[in-house]
Amino acid sequence: MALKPTIYRVRVELADSDRDCFESLKLTLAMHPSESLERMTARLLVFCSNYGPELSFTKGLSTQEEPDVWAKSNSGEIDHWIEVGQPEAGRLRKACGKSRRVSVYAFGASATTWWGLQGAAIDSLPRLQAWQMDWDEVRQAAALINRTVQLGVTIVGGTLYLDNGSANAPVTPRRLGETNAD
Repeated sequence: MALKPTIYRVRVELADSDRDCFESLKLTLAMHPSESLERMTARLLVFCSNYGPELSFTKGLSTQEEPDVWAKSNSGEIDHWIEVGQPEAGRLRKACGKSRRVSVYAFGASATTWWGLQGAAIDSLPRLQAWQMDWDEVRQAAALINRTVQLGVTIVGGTLYLDNGSANAPVTPRRLGETNAD
């Protein structure tokens, strides 16, 4: 018998000063049996960072043909393909052929090694931006998440400030690649 996902219900008060976006969100996240709380938290952070009314979570780990998060147009075309983790350059190349825009958010203790091995190939892809979230910051953010949680997420200067009412944690995604050289 297959294991079922664990369901998390997250209410987010999003205040994204960088994009002048202020929303109250009711999200249901399914944590795949093979997924860690840190990875699910990274998906949540990515969703908040890129929030727009067309953005949605996909089937993710259970479906190879979909990213973790995407935005689709009214006609069904993929406007933004968003991967979370450390995907192979070939997967991202295919995503660039399917979407107008592709983002990858790497995290984890081995993210720097992943970028060292895959970065040149990934950085050469069109319409793609790569980001890295600090592993310790993601772990601190994950400590704020419960099965039912209300979070304040404030984004200022690219940093996400999470607060669950009793603790808080900042996460600052860092841009990877040539455009980060300045």
